[in-house]
This record gives sequence, C-alpha cells and structure tokens, in this order.
Amino acid sequence: MPETGRARDARGYSMKEHIGWALIGASNVARQWIVDAIRVQNDSSIVTVLSSSEERGAKFANENAIPAHVTDIGAILADDRVNAVYISTANQFHHAQTMAAAAAGKHVLCEKPLALRVTDAHDMIAACRTAGVVLGINHHLRCNAMHQELRRLLAEGAIGRLNAVRVFHANFLAQALHGWRINDAGGGGLILDSTIHDIDTLRFLIGSNPTHVMAMTQSGRLAHDGVEDGIMVIMRFPGDVLVQIHGSYTVPFSEGGVEFYGSDGVLVGRDCMSQRPAGRLFIRNADGEREIPIHHHNLYHYALATFSGAVRGRGQPAATGEDGLAALAIALAIRESALTGRQIEVDIP
Repeated sequence: MPETGRARDARGYSMKEHIGWALIGASNVARQWIVDAIRVQNDSSIVTVLSSSEERGAKFANENAIPAHVTDIGAILADDRVNAVYISTANQFHHAQTMAAAAAGKHVLCEKPLALRVTDAHDMIAACRTAGVVLGINHHLRCNAMHQELRRLLAEGAIGRLNAVRVFHANFLAQALHGWRINDAGGGGLILDSTIHDIDTLRFLIGSNPTHVMAMTQSGRLAHDGVEDGIMVIMRFPGDVLVQIHGSYTVPFSEGGVEFYGSDGVLVGRDCMSQRPAGRLFIRNADGEREIPIHHHNLYHYALATFSGAVRGRGQPAATGEDGLAALAIALAIRESALTGRQIEVDIP
C-alpha cells in the first residue's frame, strides 16, 4: 500500500511510488522487449516471473536477473511488492489472469488480444474500473514514431479527403513463435496474433472504427488443422473509405508498410510494421515526392512510459482496455467473414 502522507491520485495510489512488476508468462516478447522497457522507467523493477513450467521460469529468471520465479499466480496476487502485472501468456488465459489481478488490486498491462470473447473483454474492463486499477493493452504499433507522425498529418488533412488505405504486414513466423499460434484453432492463428495489430493501427491512424469487413484466409503453409496463416481483408470505414490488409506468417523478406490515398496526395510508410523503432514516411503530391523526417524511439519504452504515467495518475496507457475491446470485436468480425464467406457488419458493443 502507498505510504501515508504521500500525494495520491484518484485511485488512491501514491503518484511517486515505486512500481513493482510481475511478469505473468515467461514469453519471448517479455524477454526481448518488456524486461528492458520496464527497467528503463523511473522507480520501476521486476519482482518475479510466473511460468507454468518450473524449469522454464527458473531459466527465464536467471537469464534476466529477476530475483524470483513462481508457478502459481496466487503468489503474485498476495505479494504486496507487486503493483502491476504484464500478461503475455497464451490468449485463452488473458481473461482469468486479468480478472484475478484486478481483484487483487494490481494494474494490468495485457498482450493482445484482450480476450477471446467480447463479453470477456467487457468483464475485464469493468473489473479493472471497479478495482480502480489501470488496464492497458500492448498494441505496440501505435507507439511507432512514424505512425504517430502519419496520424498527425492525416488529422491535418495533408492529403485531402481520404479515399483508400493499403496495409501490408506479411512476414515469416520465427520457429520460436510457433506453438499455439499455428495449431490452436480457438486462440491462435494470424487474425488474433497479427491482424489485430493492423486493426488497432488503422483505428489509431484513421480515428474511427470500420463499419463492414470481408475476408479470405489461407491455411496449411505453416499452420495446422485449419488455423489461418495468411489473410486478405477488405474493410469499409466511415466516409466510404476502403481499406485492404494483407497479412501472412509465410512470406520471408517482406517489408511491412502502409499507404494512404487521398484526394490531394499519397502518404507512404515503409518498414513500419515491426517491433523495431523503424520506418520511413513519404508524401507524394503535385509538388513531387519528399521524405518526412522521423525521430524514432523505442516502441516498448514509449508504451511502458505511458502505462507507468497512468499508474501514477498522468494520462492513459497508449492503448486502453476500450481500444483492446474494439480491436477484438473487429478481429472476430473478420474471422466470422472468413468462415462464412459473407460481408459482416461490425458491432462494437
């Protein structure tokens, strides 16, 4: 609990208190990005890591200089040193683990998708609100400096009225990331693992939600049992804006990017759909083509800074629980379209 006499925010947390983290899931994303992103924040540390495997948890803790590892979430929930949890377990566990963390008064930064069902996502948001804890979703692409500059230019009308958008986010899934992503028909597959990032990025850049979606998927090049490993999506946004997404697990050497087509010009982003602080942005109009300078920053440092600020009463996480719910609802509509072969009207309750 916060020390007496210190300034507190509306949730009762000290605005200068130390943030002690527990990692729920000894995952690759935690290892490669989150451990460092937490440690560069002011007055933050990692207290423990949870893994269902004692051996994996011990190895992860040892390699990342984390003082403790546990196999039971109860040990984290009862630990007063833990103020916040980062959840990066398989998708089907997000709901129960978030609900438990909220009930124990822990702030939650959850990997996408927020849940597997919209009703569960609603429950998670409500539970965190009732408990007075922050809920953030790790949609990292909206933290890319190139996307943030692109959003500003679109809002300013730099290319006039928006007509259409193309997103290309095809890559080759590393062996270390196989597992549930390519063989779990309930919680895995490209849509909930990767396309959902494209959805969130589009919502962030355009500033609205699609009204209708249509999709076709591929399977069998890498994934098993009908799990999708490739996708083409068409979406309609308000203002009669058409959007195309191509995503894949099976395309090596592809440069991810976005293209925004307006009445007065085109904005083109290249190499901007990865976890790296990268991307080049160009504008083409009647004056020709020019590159727009981007001052890059680490996406995860940015995400953890906004989340830590929200915990201390300053602003919101980069992506809120409501953002996570909207992205999930749209992703599930895309999955329904791919399964039924129909255009689906998007409903975000």
